[in-house]
Amino acid sequence: MSLTFRAIAEDRPGPKWSGLFSEYWPAYRQWWAREGLSGRPTYLECRRAMRQHMPELCELWETLCELVGGGDNEARFLSFYCPPRYLAACSQAIWPGDEPLLVRNYDYDPDAFDAVVLKTNWNGRGVIGTSDGLFGLVDGINDAGLAVSLTFGGRQEVGTGFGVPLILRYILQTCTTAQEAGEVLARVPCHMSYNVTVLDAERHYLTAYLAPDRPAVLTRAAVATNHQERVEWSSHARFTATVERERYLLQRLTLHPETQEKFIRAFLRPPLYSTAFASGFGTLYTAAYRPKQQALDLFWPGGVWTKSFAAFKEDSIRVALPGNFEPTAMSHPGSY
Repeated sequence: MSLTFRAIAEDRPGPKWSGLFSEYWPAYRQWWAREGLSGRPTYLECRRAMRQHMPELCELWETLCELVGGGDNEARFLSFYCPPRYLAACSQAIWPGDEPLLVRNYDYDPDAFDAVVLKTNWNGRGVIGTSDGLFGLVDGINDAGLAVSLTFGGRQEVGTGFGVPLILRYILQTCTTAQEAGEVLARVPCHMSYNVTVLDAERHYLTAYLAPDRPAVLTRAAVATNHQERVEWSSHARFTATVERERYLLQRLTLHPETQEKFIRAFLRPPLYSTAFASGFGTLYTAAYRPKQQALDLFWPGGVWTKSFAAFKEDSIRVALPGNFEPTAMSHPGSY
């Protein structure tokens, strides 16, 4: 099994982004409407929610909607408001050294993954991140050196709120510090339980426990796996080994200091690295975000792919999953 990651840069919404949307929309529409179109909020409800909670994104959202034809279903989908439920696994941690470094594993179904690293300058704010739904992000960094990442929070409740990938996009578009991001995370409603870790260029960080049925909790936790303050979905916790992964990371943070390289390598081995691809929870990549360098590295066993604001090449990399692979970088100028 293989997965091809693409790196795409487009400062303003244009043909590259709209081409991606056309490519992915049939599958996303099927997923988004799987409970029936009437089960999703109306366009007016989506617009009202955007204006109330993310007013700075409204014009951008409307631009993206117009770019894909201005359809009702496309606009409702791109609002990320009250989407269907979805689960991931994932682990993330702040390196305990002096330099800001956020490392995470993204564990998800490869058939439901954009596999796109997108560099944009929407609304004048530079953002590089791993795309989800082509508007949202599962992790990313902005040109102020603010990095953010998510893990599933291990609870089954679903409520009224936004899909967390758009919340991450909103943070990177509007915030420059961990404190500002915390204020956003405390007020914007999330439709499911997620853990969001934020790290800025001054090494200030926080982890927010988001939930649809209780207020967000902002913590100084440097580690997040797939539960919040305690395990609340025991079968999911056992299946994903969330407690074991958390303990493993906490032990690494409390041991004698280790280099960045050794800390990152730990994410490429069990118990953090998962091969449960058939169950939709295999590790698709390990990301290391470096706020001081405004850069990120994507790792797999046997390879690394580096992107930054200073050097962002539009290319692709083919990854064999699971196991080792030989990366092949391929440039695709103007082909998106």
